[in-house]
Amino acid sequence: MDAATVQLNDIALFVEVARRKSFSLAARALNIPTSTLSRRISELERAVGMRLLNRNTRRLDLTEAGSQYFDRCQGLVDEARFAHEQLFSRTARPEGKLTVCLPSSLAMLLMAESLQAFTDEYPEIECELDLSLRSADPHAEPFDVMLRFGEPASADGMEVRELMALRRNLYASEDYVARHGEPRTPADLTRFECLRSGSSEMSSTWILSRDGVVERVPVYGRIMANNMGLLSDFASMGLGIAPLPVYAATHGRISSEHRLHHVLPEWSAAPLPVYAVFPSRILPAKTRAFMEFMMPRLAPVNGDAA
Repeated sequence: MDAATVQLNDIALFVEVARRKSFSLAARALNIPTSTLSRRISELERAVGMRLLNRNTRRLDLTEAGSQYFDRCQGLVDEARFAHEQLFSRTARPEGKLTVCLPSSLAMLLMAESLQAFTDEYPEIECELDLSLRSADPHAEPFDVMLRFGEPASADGMEVRELMALRRNLYASEDYVARHGEPRTPADLTRFECLRSGSSEMSSTWILSRDGVVERVPVYGRIMANNMGLLSDFASMGLGIAPLPVYAATHGRISSEHRLHHVLPEWSAAPLPVYAVFPSRILPAKTRAFMEFMMPRLAPVNGDAA
């Protein structure tokens, strides 16, 4: 065999395997049997006359030739898929399984009221919500869109877009304020229980601003949770002061008897950015439909309708 016998589809299969470093994950993403995928890659290697992948029972790696081949081919495959998707989307009806990875707290804010309307408008889309906090990893389980608070630490080879920045203020329950008083200046926060998202220096240093003036305040508290919904619940239970998005503090699970009091009302906490991560810049019709449907609904989540 020679290069003239290489099938373009096999090149696309190779790119998928190389990206995920796993035959099983690539086969799942491509919806073909693992055995078929392995056979097609073997046929590609015979056609080009060299080994592209090192296979063993524990892991799969690219050979030097495979790495060079992948670098040259992945852009071509992406462009071909993009051209096909643009042409196909003119007549295609969004359909299929849509996997959305997002934090449970964002799911409560964004999905509780919107998901029914989305499924009514797109009855041929099957929605799977993954509420785990797995990292943006192209080698892990396939997904269509991942929504995250803060910029992902690593999303190599993926499309990352900032959707918005959630406005945040400081809140405590009326009961907490009645029992402990409230801070009058940002520096006073050092004397109060502050509900943090973690024990890191970043989580323990709150950035507050007022009329262009910025204050960095070291805070402490005995309770930490990396879930905005839990922090909101803890604040409403009178356990301390928390930086919360406006919508989370005024809607959702907050009951009338656990109303939150706006602490330091002249100061704003640092905004919390929301990012979307996609496996590639080529968005299938189902993913584009989801994003176009949800984007207008992010405005009230940011407190614009609060």
